[in-house]
Amino acid sequence: MDHTRPTTLADVAARADVSVATASRVLNGSPHRVSQALADKVRQVAAELSYAPNVQAQGLARNTSSVVAMLLHDVTDPYFAQIAQGALLEAGARRVQVVIAETGIDPDQEREQLLSLRGFRPRATIVVGSRTTLVEAEERLGAVLTTALEAGAGVVAIGQPGLPGACIRPQNRAGAGMLAGHLTELGHRRFTVVSGPESLKTVAERREGFAASLPTDAVVDVIQADFSRDGGFEAGRRFCAQDNGSTAVFVSSDVMAGGFCTALREGGRSIPADVSVVGFDDVPVAADLYPALTTVRLPLSQMGRQALRLALDGPFDSVVDIPGELVVRGSTGLA
Repeated sequence: MDHTRPTTLADVAARADVSVATASRVLNGSPHRVSQALADKVRQVAAELSYAPNVQAQGLARNTSSVVAMLLHDVTDPYFAQIAQGALLEAGARRVQVVIAETGIDPDQEREQLLSLRGFRPRATIVVGSRTTLVEAEERLGAVLTTALEAGAGVVAIGQPGLPGACIRPQNRAGAGMLAGHLTELGHRRFTVVSGPESLKTVAERREGFAASLPTDAVVDVIQADFSRDGGFEAGRRFCAQDNGSTAVFVSSDVMAGGFCTALREGGRSIPADVSVVGFDDVPVAADLYPALTTVRLPLSQMGRQALRLALDGPFDSVVDIPGELVVRGSTGLA
């Protein structure tokens, strides 16, 4: 055998003394049955020869593949990382592969990534992240996803309904309302909301849900910032400089809240003695902050697993609502 080239299915078949068709049935998941002894022999030879299936070739042959495309706004963000982890765990159980692409907050970049992955003939696509108010860009992305659905692929979004396919929808408004209720019960009436980009529907849902659950005598200021740790840090510096009298702050995500709390400490503010801080998502870092962050927990890993199952099995006209859970920790106290 020529060891300068990859091992082929024909190489495995020849060494195992079986036909290429039989080797393919064993190694490529064919429904046609092969005796256990023969299957064990083929798999042993494949392992000895370090054989790996050519995913792209399989996709061309079947006009589909065992690949699931997953688009994430930011692979370094714990929110997206937790969702991806759940999808990867489920993919291992379902014997499919997940190809992950980072897109930023840009429907056109999501569209471009999908077009670049067409050579894999994805069996399904999962689009993870808030939908945006960029109507024309969302429509361009939707057209590509419609084509995938019409070709028989699964499509699932984690965020808001609006794209073709199924949707897993976190209950952002209700979760933010729980945070508002918790802070109100502690006696707070002057609030600051640290909000992300206006183009993100998740940002609007959380801000509106929080405001709608406050008492009528509440006063609310808003600080706009990037939806990132550094954005939260800059918002924290501005909050300290403004000194607007707020005794409680709702930060739109835990990742932003981490940066915000660091800026407060550097500015000489004590949490929660001077100001209570709450976040959203319950990513792992929330429990490790000091004091630990009061937040709303979303089952992020489970959402990833559920998205993978839905992408493979459907139905693709469904909307699955994901409730949040209030988690009270040391970052909130009496006004």
